[in-house]
Amino acid sequence: MTFRKFLRRMLVSLALLALVLVAGLALFTVWQTRVIEARFPPAGKFVNVEGGRLHYVEFMPQGAPRATVVLLHGASGNAANMTAALATPLAARGFRVLAVDRPGHGWSERILGRLAADPAAQARMTAEAMQAAGAPRAIIVAHSLGAVVALNMALDQREAVQALVLVSPVSHPWPGGINWTYRAGAHPLWGPLFANLIVMPAGLSRLPASVAGVFAPATAPPDFVEATAAPLVLRPREYQDNAQDVASLYDFVVGQAPRYPQISVPVAVLTGDTDSVVLRHIHSDGLARDIKGATLQVIAGEGHAPHFGHAGDVVAAVEVVAARAAGSAP
Repeated sequence: MTFRKFLRRMLVSLALLALVLVAGLALFTVWQTRVIEARFPPAGKFVNVEGGRLHYVEFMPQGAPRATVVLLHGASGNAANMTAALATPLAARGFRVLAVDRPGHGWSERILGRLAADPAAQARMTAEAMQAAGAPRAIIVAHSLGAVVALNMALDQREAVQALVLVSPVSHPWPGGINWTYRAGAHPLWGPLFANLIVMPAGLSRLPASVAGVFAPATAPPDFVEATAAPLVLRPREYQDNAQDVASLYDFVVGQAPRYPQISVPVAVLTGDTDSVVLRHIHSDGLARDIKGATLQVIAGEGHAPHFGHAGDVVAAVEVVAARAAGSAP
């Protein structure tokens, strides 16, 4: 056998091996997507907004609600990330609770496609969903990236916002960039390949470490992954939608941050003192500086998810801003 023939056979063998590997990864992703969706089916209701449907979960108090609280989750999550920590204690205090899957997350449709990455579009859709659900005005409790949507609602959907409670919020431009995985997932060409071949196997193996990093130095609840339906974000379409949200965030906050002094509703900000995901001194301190009357609570020993370890503090903040919005507290 000549060297040329040997090289040709070697290249053919490598090409076949690569094809088998790609097919195997794609089939694994399809299989695991079906397993995950069967494991975490829709838990709430669907509401029609302009262009499609959003999914939300509702919790009612005993007796007449004193007010409505709408929960908005952050990146790489869904409504369960908020309800698992806050829905029961808020309902116990007399609040009607609505938790919305932002467009493209959980079981909500990605209305407008890539344009749905715009937080202003998500703010408008959330206000429409609230109206359709019979809650035209509410206290918005938002975590992380969801805070950008909530802040935009207070600016551009003012009639829908009674007050804001922002937990570990993203709000201002920050130094540096974003993780390369978000850039890869958001890319129009490489995104689908990355999401359909790499994300599922890598994400399943890395999920415990990723959760631990979000909570550090605190400890995540042992049932966090199950209670929050966290694996849903590994589905190819949702992963790309999530990546687009994160990839477009910086440019949006550059334009929105100068408008924060215009916010006139009561605002409470809560953050962990060791949050390494969203830096307190840029975002939380920035909101306390820019919004007149905003309060800031820094929780010792907490990372990026203080609403789990300190749900009582979040509920107390809701009580305070509700009283302020009603004019019965300073």
